[in-house]
Amino acid sequence: MDGTHLQNQQQHLSDTSPDVKTSGGANAQGSKLKVTFDSSAVRNTSMKIRQVSQELQPLTSLSERPRKQSDRSKSSAVHALTGLKFINKTHGGSGWANVEAKFKELTAPTDGLLPRALFWECIGMNKESEEFAGALFDALARKRSIVGNSINKEEFKEFWEQISDQSFDSRLQIFFDMVDKDANGRISKDEVREIISVSASANKLSSIQNKADEYATIVMEELDPDNLGYVMIENMKMFLLQDAADPISGAELPSQQLKTTNDHIISRTYEDIKYFVHDNWQKVWVLAVWLGIMAGLFAYKYVQYKNKAAYEVMGVCVCLAKGAAETLKFNMALILLPVCRKTITWLRNKTRLGVAIPFDDNIKFHQTITVGIAIGVGIHVMAHLTCDFPRLLHADEEKYKLMEPFFGKDQPPNYWWFLKGVEGVTGIVMVVLMALAFTLASPWLRLHKVKKGKDPRANPPKHDQKEEKKRLEKILDKLTGFNAFWYSHHLFVIVYALLIVHGLKLYLTHEWYKKTTWMYLAVPIILYACERFIRAYRSRTKEVNIKKVVVYPENLLALHVFKPPEFEYKSGQYMFVKCAAVSPFEWHPFSITSAPDDDYLSVHIRSLGDWTAEIKEVFSKVCQSSPAGKNEVLRSEFIQGDNINSKVKLSIDGPFGAPAQDYKNYDVVLLIGLGIGATPMISIVKDIMNNIKAKEEEENAIKNGTDTASGIGSNNSSSLTKKSAGQSNASEFKTRKAYFYWITPSQGSFDWFNGVINEITDADKNRVIEIHNYCTSVYEEGNVQSAVISMLQTIYYAKNGIDVVTGTHVKSHFAKPDWQKVYQGIADKHTNSRVGVFYCGPPPAAVELEKLAADFSHTPLTKFEFHKENF
Repeated sequence: MDGTHLQNQQQHLSDTSPDVKTSGGANAQGSKLKVTFDSSAVRNTSMKIRQVSQELQPLTSLSERPRKQSDRSKSSAVHALTGLKFINKTHGGSGWANVEAKFKELTAPTDGLLPRALFWECIGMNKESEEFAGALFDALARKRSIVGNSINKEEFKEFWEQISDQSFDSRLQIFFDMVDKDANGRISKDEVREIISVSASANKLSSIQNKADEYATIVMEELDPDNLGYVMIENMKMFLLQDAADPISGAELPSQQLKTTNDHIISRTYEDIKYFVHDNWQKVWVLAVWLGIMAGLFAYKYVQYKNKAAYEVMGVCVCLAKGAAETLKFNMALILLPVCRKTITWLRNKTRLGVAIPFDDNIKFHQTITVGIAIGVGIHVMAHLTCDFPRLLHADEEKYKLMEPFFGKDQPPNYWWFLKGVEGVTGIVMVVLMALAFTLASPWLRLHKVKKGKDPRANPPKHDQKEEKKRLEKILDKLTGFNAFWYSHHLFVIVYALLIVHGLKLYLTHEWYKKTTWMYLAVPIILYACERFIRAYRSRTKEVNIKKVVVYPENLLALHVFKPPEFEYKSGQYMFVKCAAVSPFEWHPFSITSAPDDDYLSVHIRSLGDWTAEIKEVFSKVCQSSPAGKNEVLRSEFIQGDNINSKVKLSIDGPFGAPAQDYKNYDVVLLIGLGIGATPMISIVKDIMNNIKAKEEEENAIKNGTDTASGIGSNNSSSLTKKSAGQSNASEFKTRKAYFYWITPSQGSFDWFNGVINEITDADKNRVIEIHNYCTSVYEEGNVQSAVISMLQTIYYAKNGIDVVTGTHVKSHFAKPDWQKVYQGIADKHTNSRVGVFYCGPPPAAVELEKLAADFSHTPLTKFEFHKENF
């Protein structure tokens, strides 16, 4: 509503209006008012305008029907808590205290005036919401007739009280004020387009932002059925209210029940231990055996040297050193076995040992052994340097005579005598190399988790400081990351050679058969060396031909290669990939995203480090591209035998066993992928779909009196007669229901597998596979910043069957899943079932998911068995 029209209505209501001439029809909505004022009338009524301005606000939209207000009130409690939130975690006075302090901080340079550009930061929104916060600022300012781009503390407090108001109706009115910028009670297409664009920007939905005009047209078609050219606010209000969330109801979750039933601390501790052992008995017994062996070896050497002459000179220290050394021999041999991937894959596929041995945790066990090695090295070195050597140097002649057969007639004169010998040099070099390798293998350095400074806005660094910081970060990048981890681990070739030499030059042993270091190491080293030689041989003789290359804007490379005839695998397994154009030595593991019965192998590689960034760059040059801009998808397809580039060669090694390959052991599976962690799950859902189709064919064949599995009575060559080793017989296929949750922070990530998801949803007539896509960049449902996106999603999906966020036939969710509700829902639907939970993604989420699986398994109804991918 423009200012003249508003003043005319105000003058009329206050009985002080000047002459008004009305032209147009009787329709109140369509009437046009022609108004003339004399200056004195304006002056006389100026004060009254402000007094009645609030009373006139309901006139800017159609009046609400009492029935609708009554209907909506049924959900008012829910709305008051979750509807259209502008800010998160507001707790009354404490909330204002925090923002007041922030206000003082931000307005210190501006004499107590908060600029519009900093409003987002002051109320606790993130940088991506700056444009949205600006629109909110404008709406609140218009409401109070504030002109300008700054507000004082009193005005800011009014703003804060309104946006933090727990009343749903109050927040709803603010939202309408944001949309209806000219306050005429009508929302034009331009206003719809602008609010869609602003909301998309706040939620990092670039594709929606780019198509804001197209989506605005769709919204107008839905909410303006009479083609009036505008949408009444009441219509939009009714639409926003129709999808009110239902209150959470139902029984307490098992995890909650556990907390209330075991009040006594002793009883609770007993229950925790019992459940822990029950859930982790494989790990418990393996660790117990490992610790028992180490304790036995340590005790054996301790007692042995306590009865030798060396004990008379060096005392208990020599027993500690030798006991620790014996555990070191054992652990240095054992640590190689968990990384003999081919052997582990063979054992889990061809034997029943997987029932008792947790092969899925091979990398965790490998890392655990390093702790034992570190402790052993510490005890061995400290016992020698701080106790054995000093006692030997200061021993009297009588005692030293006991040591003459080992150290010679002349007593060592000083410390240097020990350090310069073969034993000392090899020991020192080993300790240094192991310390370097262990340090660079830590997750903080290997995964680039080192903090690189605070927010530069807090204390902007000077130019010289910036340059220095960049140089330090560049050096840090070179010294950390996967490459540093990979190359430093190859230092162990030197370490093992030195360890054998060190073991052959023992101070207190002469007989060769008592020098047992090489005996411990022989079998593991030979086994590991054979696996590496096989990989090296394959890299030179088993190069694969590339079938398709796709480069996505979200730093992702999809590679499809022709599957070698002898390459048989199961869904959920992974393989190693080497690209000579990037590095002739480096092999990197990637989950296989194709299904076993596909005629190709595919992997999806996310650019997260130097090697992955370089291979993406190499294949980007191979792709046929058009000058469409940096956001285009580049793709190229080739036929068998095409020579893409003599330097662009791929070698593969595998497949290797992984936890996800055991999904077929469960009637119900819960597949969870975070970001690129969806890759093994994609292969599984494709395999489930293929097995469902195959089972239907078998059932139809039996119904028709034929046997396609054996080829009898069938003239065509059925795919069932050509099953790979990875695809089980359809009649033996056990999985009857699959829940796939894919959580990603970026909208563009959904492009990676939207074709597969659409194919599955179209073919899955019986809804065996239930897919849930979550985009965490979008604010949770109920937040005002996602309200327009939610409305657009509902309209577009109803009209076209396509989700605007993912571009698939599956309607997406916003923010993160409520995992307790997810587990509870599955437990309610599948009582007396074993549910396999398979997770691939960052470790922090795995902790919560594994705990929930354990908590829900403590009831006699549904059992959840958690599995995490480890590379």
